[in-house]
Amino acid sequence: MTDVLWTPPADVRERSRIGTYLSWLREHRGLDFADYDELWRWSVTDLDAFWRSIWDHFEVVAHTPPTATLADRGMPGARWFPGATLNYAENVLRMPGRADDDPVVIAHGQTREPVTLTAADLREQVRRVAAGLRRLGVTAGDRVAAYAPNIPETYVLLLATSSIGAIFSSCAPEFGTRSVTDRWQQIEPKVLVAVDGYRYGDKPVDRRGEVAAIRAALPSLEHTVGIAYLDPAGEQPAGAISWAELAAATDEPLTFTPVAFDHPLYVLYSSGTTGLPKPIVHGHGGILLEHLKMLALHHDLGPADRFFWFTTTGWMMWNFLVSGPAVGAAIVLFDGNPGHPDLGALWRLAERTGTTYFGTSAPFLLACRKAGLVPKEIADLAALRGLGSTGAPLPAEGFTWVYAAVGDSLQLQSLSGGTDVCTGFVGGVPLLPVHAGRITCRALGAKVEARSGDGTPVIGELGELVITEPMPSMPVGFWNDPDGTRYREAYFDHYPGVWRHGDWITIDERGGCVITGRSDATLNRGGVRLGTAEFYSVVEGLDEVVDSVVVHLEDDEGGAGELLLFVVLAEGLELDDALRARICRELRTALSPRHVPDEIHQVRAVPRTLSAKKLEVPVKKILTGTPVDSAAAKGALANPESLAAFASFAQRRSTEDHPTPA
Repeated sequence: MTDVLWTPPADVRERSRIGTYLSWLREHRGLDFADYDELWRWSVTDLDAFWRSIWDHFEVVAHTPPTATLADRGMPGARWFPGATLNYAENVLRMPGRADDDPVVIAHGQTREPVTLTAADLREQVRRVAAGLRRLGVTAGDRVAAYAPNIPETYVLLLATSSIGAIFSSCAPEFGTRSVTDRWQQIEPKVLVAVDGYRYGDKPVDRRGEVAAIRAALPSLEHTVGIAYLDPAGEQPAGAISWAELAAATDEPLTFTPVAFDHPLYVLYSSGTTGLPKPIVHGHGGILLEHLKMLALHHDLGPADRFFWFTTTGWMMWNFLVSGPAVGAAIVLFDGNPGHPDLGALWRLAERTGTTYFGTSAPFLLACRKAGLVPKEIADLAALRGLGSTGAPLPAEGFTWVYAAVGDSLQLQSLSGGTDVCTGFVGGVPLLPVHAGRITCRALGAKVEARSGDGTPVIGELGELVITEPMPSMPVGFWNDPDGTRYREAYFDHYPGVWRHGDWITIDERGGCVITGRSDATLNRGGVRLGTAEFYSVVEGLDEVVDSVVVHLEDDEGGAGELLLFVVLAEGLELDDALRARICRELRTALSPRHVPDEIHQVRAVPRTLSAKKLEVPVKKILTGTPVDSAAAKGALANPESLAAFASFAQRRSTEDHPTPA
């Protein structure tokens, strides 16, 4: 077909890790698969055999073996590998194929000089920090929180925390106080590890005030550890110890606490679209197995690789990236502004670090294309053999740009998944060709389907993305949700026993996928993902603002798009420049500079459902040209007349610079 941009080499089974796995299945299980489709169908049908093969093929280190693979197949509540005890950090730090003096963490940024850790360095730092956490009284089940960027210390802290069975949670330091405390007040951490600030490009960003406010808002904290990142000579916060003190020399050996397969490893958070961010608990075993499968079999990563993904510690792609050493890959960390001094920065980083797999977001690739950048002309990308794109759908023109401007022999893998499963459940695989604008396949073990409005599976038609069989990396639950009510409501209310993800997807007859976008209203701007509920908590915290609705109109060509805020003001008030400035100031301080709206307008009412939920998605549809009757089911609205103002606004936008809704 004319849209084929990359074809697997004839000897792909001899050269790829999935080829090695297929040979292993033939030799050890007596299974022979003609193609990827056959393998995938087996993987989502015989769940016991498939996931046990992942455990055995990758030689998972366990302290006690499982009594079964899948004790209960029902969702929610599937029980994986009962009886097994293991430790995520132990399996990551095994670093198969890596010698002690091999670099395994290569960290660059805009705040300090590059740092490289060998395999021996990483184990030694984890040993010391784990001992330091124990000195602070941290034991299995305690929470350790990191307000820190994508630097080696954060990674060491994750591994040290998990090595003792404690539970890790991170927030990127660009998140403001409210965003952080909304997350961490729910999980009540015992220890906070925080940086003093960071540089974004050439701009220093002091976070000492935010750290003080976060500490004050978390009565559960018993200890604070300061990382002097922005100012190495600066003083520690009052009552805090330094990172050097935490990681002080000790004779205590590196040990790993054996925990159950579903013992909490870390807490990730939903974007907060419908209330407080949901604290999503992931388990040691499920994350380990999923990442072994995805990193090795789909991304084809191993001991010869240097694996990079541009991410902050507030996005699940960081958690995905840092599992790299579990399959023998070295990881490349970057902290800073990816557009400084220009959009070529990350491509030059790839050359400097010898990156073999370059992961980023679709908006970044589209921004490079829009800027006319040709990465292969400004950097030697000869080592690059894989390129990953996620965070948003990558259109066909993004695919063709990659093959024209980055390299014509690499494999481009567009993937999609989520914080909820901490992986991609649709993506690429070395066995299949790359088609422009298409996600290549459904991942092994991920029974992804498209469902029509009446719930029937469809092929070649737009449908709701669902997962009809359990995956080990589905959450072990939400924090502080003992009977699982919030967890069920989040994924299983619409189709009982079936995971409804919240994306629109079309699956073609060959298994390729196109994701049209989220069916919720997450804001994603400048690489910072933030839900609308957090936005509203700031705006509506102002006395003058009674109600509000925010929408992000994405730029198809990769720009920042437009963020439009509509406010309902208290009786008798009119929106003026002073109030606009105050709203912007509050958002910049509490959340992030990238969430300051481009425009703020006054409306009489915010459209809401009968159950009082705001309707961001219909508003967004109306603002992008969808007729009101097609954008929302008026019968489900408490105030359908409120949509008219947005329709009038959309109509006038094309002819006026700054229209005001009626």
